[in-house]
Amino acid sequence: MTYCIGVLLKKGLVFMSDTRTNAGIDNISTFKKMHTWSKPGDRVITMLTAGNLATTQAIVSILDERTKAPSERSPSIFEAPSMFQVARLVGETIREEIQTNAGVGETADSAFNATIILGGQIKGAPPRLFMIYPEGNFVEASAETPFFQIGETKYGRPILIRVFDSEMSFEDATKLMLVSFDSTLKANMSVGLPLDLQVYQTDDLDILHSHRIEADDDYYNLISTGWGDALKQTFLSLPEFTFDKGEAE
Repeated sequence: MTYCIGVLLKKGLVFMSDTRTNAGIDNISTFKKMHTWSKPGDRVITMLTAGNLATTQAIVSILDERTKAPSERSPSIFEAPSMFQVARLVGETIREEIQTNAGVGETADSAFNATIILGGQIKGAPPRLFMIYPEGNFVEASAETPFFQIGETKYGRPILIRVFDSEMSFEDATKLMLVSFDSTLKANMSVGLPLDLQVYQTDDLDILHSHRIEADDDYYNLISTGWGDALKQTFLSLPEFTFDKGEAE
């Protein structure tokens, strides 16, 4: 399994992904799930992947080759005129790759599926964020839905819903995402460190910050311990529950 988050802030975009893949309890590996293509001054495009590892790696390789080999450059994410067209291109690549491996007629329930968060900015247009499904269709983030999760989403979602604010700073967004990841890591062993973090500031057209968070990262461990302690203290501070006398008889 995996866990990835992409958020759309007023200031830009923040992405975070884990690196664990597993095919059973005795076959756990580390693979990068965050992939970025940039042409400084023109565009920055970031993709987070979840699903079948062979499928997602093939999709990344296809997209990557089209940016490098002139004879294979069409269609290329470097040539697409808008992020919407990039999302369409990635969606078509997902669908074609799944059909190639699973056979015509297979659906999103196929073992070859893949789901992607895609975000970035192309010069002359605002940053945009999409979630692309195995069928190749996609939805875009908005003021009402300003973040996307893929993979093992349920454990880390409550804190995002309660705290996220599109006006927050990159630092606060990162802290929030770390809490979301920590909640997921504590509850599900199929999600694991290290984590990859990337920050993009609107109109920079270059990566502002990129960082890998390892298991011995001081700040992550401070957040993990502090969040656990804060939850316990908050729980203890809540009004006590009492049974009615009639119910106890």
